[in-house]
Amino acid sequence: MDVIKTQQVQSRPIEKVVVHPLVLLSIVDNYSRVAKDTRKRVIGVLLGSSFKGTVDVTNSYAVPFEEDDKDPSIWFLDHNYHDSMFSMFKRINAKEHVVGWYSTGPKLRENDLDIHQLFHKYVPNPVLVIIDVRPKELGIPSKAYYDVEEVKENATQKSQKVFVHVPSEIAAHEVEEIGMHIYYIAMFQLCPCPKFSEG
Repeated sequence: MDVIKTQQVQSRPIEKVVVHPLVLLSIVDNYSRVAKDTRKRVIGVLLGSSFKGTVDVTNSYAVPFEEDDKDPSIWFLDHNYHDSMFSMFKRINAKEHVVGWYSTGPKLRENDLDIHQLFHKYVPNPVLVIIDVRPKELGIPSKAYYDVEEVKENATQKSQKVFVHVPSEIAAHEVEEIGMHIYYIAMFQLCPCPKFSEG
């Protein structure tokens, strides 16, 4: 799968993607309920806002998704479910819009550009955030991408869409930080895991 580095793109519509902790928890929860101990990935919709090149991902929901292991061109994403869920979410928070979609990857797949194209119906510049639910190393477990039309230098070659990697970070509003801190303390009181010092 072709991925262009952000430095190679002249004008970038998206400079940075900020993912909130609630989104990560929701995705991991969905994965553990639907695809744990399988090779399947889960896919869902990202909600939030976009302002001056920064996409702020504040919420998400899973969408029923199936794909053929042998033929990546065969996949199904339940549009009706998405439409119903988005309608309900809009009633709760009218400020949140579809900003893209997520996958538990853990890397880009052949059919991701086709799925991404579907999200252009909901937002002009959708982002794809891949969340690694089983990271092998410390760090931010997410990678973000958007697509661009790659124009070929040779006029006989057809242009094609490719993904552009965009920096991502995990950030929270103060209220979320307090909630996450309480969750962290509660989890370690319930868990017989070794305690870590709070610094």
